[in-house]
Parts: sequence; C-alpha cells; structure tokens
Amino acid sequence: MDLATIVGMILGFALVIIAMVLGGGVGQFGDMQSALIVVGGAAATTLMRFSLKGIGSAVVMGSKLAFTHKNVSPREMLDQITDLSDLMRKNGPLGLEEAEIKDDFLKKGIQYISDGYDDVFIRSNLERERDQNLSRLAEGQRFYSAINDSAPAFGMIGTLVGLVAMLGSMDDPSKIGPSMAIALLTTLYGAMIANVIAKPISDKLEAKFELEETNTSLVIDGVVAIRNSTSPDLIKESLAAYLPYPMREGLIEDLDAA
Repeated sequence: MDLATIVGMILGFALVIIAMVLGGGVGQFGDMQSALIVVGGAAATTLMRFSLKGIGSAVVMGSKLAFTHKNVSPREMLDQITDLSDLMRKNGPLGLEEAEIKDDFLKKGIQYISDGYDDVFIRSNLERERDQNLSRLAEGQRFYSAINDSAPAFGMIGTLVGLVAMLGSMDDPSKIGPSMAIALLTTLYGAMIANVIAKPISDKLEAKFELEETNTSLVIDGVVAIRNSTSPDLIKESLAAYLPYPMREGLIEDLDAA
C-alpha cells in the first residue's frame, strides 16, 4: 500500500476542513449548485474524452497503482535477477522453480525458462505484456490528468455563472449572497478536486509509469540473459545501464571487487 498517497490526500483535506471550522463552520462551505457545476461538468467532459469501458479500466488501474501498488527499485530487481542467474548456473532451468519471486512479471519470465521456451518466444511475449500494462497505466494517468484540467475550468465557469446571477439580482439583496457563494465555492471545489485528488494521482501515475517501464525492460533483458546462461557478473554489468546513477555506485564497487 502506498501510504504517501493516502496520507497526503487525507492531510490535504483535513487541513482545509480545519480551516473551515476555524472560519465559522463547515456548513457554510457546502452548496449543491456549485457541486453540480464542478463535479458534474468535470465528469461530463472527462466522459467525452474516453469510452465507457476505457473510463472503468482507467479508474481501476489508476486507483490500484496509486494507492496499493508496491514500488520495487531497479537495483532490487537487478539483484534478484543476478541471484536467479546464479541459481540457473548451479541447478539448471528446473532449479528456478524453487525460487521465491514476488514480482509477477519476473515470475512469468522465469516460468517461461523453466518450461523450456527459447529466448525469442520469451522476449516477444514479455514485451507484448509490458506494452499492454504500460498502455493501461498511461490510460489511468490520462484520466486523472483530464479531471485535473476540467475541474478548475468548471470552477471558473461556476464563478462566471455566480457573478452573472449576482449582477442580475442587484435590486434584490437576498439573492446577492447565494449568487456570490456559487461564484466563490465553485472555484474552491475545482481547486480542491484538481490539487488534492487529480493532480497528485496523475503525477504519481506518471512517475510509476517511468519506474514500471524501467523495471519491465530490465526484467526482459535479464530473463533472456538467464535463458542464455549468461554469467551473473556479465548480467549485472550489462543491466547497470537501467539504474539511476546514484544506484550504480555500490554496484560498480561490487563489480570491481569481483
């Protein structure tokens, strides 16, 4: 579970609610008309950008990766691939079946080796699955990015609606307050949805897309190298290019020591 996303979102809402309470109560910040304009408008424009099936998969995939996906660093993945390579050299392909592998993508690649498939089959199938997973992840990122674009825009539209209503009822003081509330609260709702929900999740998914692309590409090259009985040291050296520079320093020292 990604606690950073959950804690950050809860903290963002909590601070705003506390400020509302200190300012006189939460009730005065609730307005159904403002909510309809912002939430309904953002939902409608987002719906126009995706198919119904696409929205369902985008919400599921985006929420899963943003809130529950466990990050594995490329260095950890490389170390595990190196260990599996050493196990392959000692016990052969069947020895890999006894290895405990938590990452599903790596587990599938190792299973291909145990089943005796050649390196061409393994690479093509793993690349196809990688591309499909990245496509779904990108769709989730686009969904939350669309909400991030639409919510503030409809907040501004609601502000204009409220101002027009207020100017049209200047002769009736009882209508000025509700109209001004719409003008201000729609901006608040749009900003909250964009900056506390949509934008953070969109950025989180973008970062995880880059990490997932790196890890899966590293796994594909690593599994193929294991299938071809490449030495662990050579695998470690060839796959080091996938690592960010700070992660390479200890790896280079290990290779020099070897």
